[in-house]
Amino acid sequence: MHIAVDGAAGVGKSTVAKRLAERLNILYVNTGAMYRALAWGLERGLTLDEVQLHLDDAGELWVNGQAVTHVLYSAQLDRAASGLAKKPEVRKKLIALQQAIASDRDVVMEGRDIGVVVLPQADLKLYLTASLEERARRRSLERGQRVDEVLQAIRDRDARDEGHGRHPAADAVWLNTDGLSAEEVVEQALTCLKKTVRGGRIQGRL
Repeated sequence: MHIAVDGAAGVGKSTVAKRLAERLNILYVNTGAMYRALAWGLERGLTLDEVQLHLDDAGELWVNGQAVTHVLYSAQLDRAASGLAKKPEVRKKLIALQQAIASDRDVVMEGRDIGVVVLPQADLKLYLTASLEERARRRSLERGQRVDEVLQAIRDRDARDEGHGRHPAADAVWLNTDGLSAEEVVEQALTCLKKTVRGGRIQGRL
C-alpha cells in the first residue's frame, strides 16, 4: 500500500501523514526531512556524493551513521532545503532513494509532487490545503515562533517554491484542513482510503 500526501508548507502534511501511518501500522516517510538532512550534511563539508542518507524502520533519518531527525527543523535548514530541491542532481538522488524505500514496503510518504513524480502509481493520493493564516498559526505553535515571523517565512517559502512541487496529481483527493484538527483530517483520509479499497485498488485489511 502506497499513500502519497502532498501540499504546501504548513498545511499539516507531516502531522497528518505520520498519524495516518501510525493508524495503518506502516512506514512514515517525510521527504522534506530528507532534503533538510542533505542540507545538514552539506553544511558540515560533505559533498553531494559523500552524503549517505538512511531511513530506518522506526522512521529515524541518519546521515553517514549519525541520527539527525531531531536537529532538522530550523529556518536556516528550511531555506537551504528549498534551494537544494530545485537542483536536478539533488532531486535525482533523493527521488531514487524515496522510490527505493517504497519498492518493498507499505508507506505513507509526504512532501512535494509525491503523487506526480515519486509515487505516480500510489494507491491513494491526498493533496492538503489550508489558508496562509492557518498555515502560519500551525507552524508558529509547532516551532514556538511569533505568527508574524512565520507568516513572512511561509510567504518567502511559497515564492521560492513557485513552480516546483506545487501541482497536485490529477487523481488526487483534495482535503482542506482549515479549522480541522489533525485527527479529523486523518479520519477523512481513512474514509478516502476505505472507498479506494472498496473500489478494488488495494487488497488487505484496514
